[in-house]
Amino acid sequence: MSHTIRNKASLLARVRRIRGQVEALERALEAEKGCAEIMQQIAAFRGAANGLMTEVIEEHLRTHVASPSITSNASRTKGADELVEIVRAYLR
Repeated sequence: MSHTIRNKASLLARVRRIRGQVEALERALEAEKGCAEIMQQIAAFRGAANGLMTEVIEEHLRTHVASPSITSNASRTKGADELVEIVRAYLR
């Protein structure tokens, strides 16, 4: 079972909080709120998105790279390569 399926409820709760934060940002923009409030909303959803990514990366490492149940070096390498590719894209 994939860790994203195993942690589905937690991940979905995080996504829903992010959605709420983006909607709050949209409302603030529509209401022409000040730049400080807009930046606070942006910081909030960015932090939430980073938290979501951190949780998924951690579980990916534990499940697909460092798990003692993985006996194949090829599987470990594949898991590490996937992670490197995603982290590079995320940090661009």
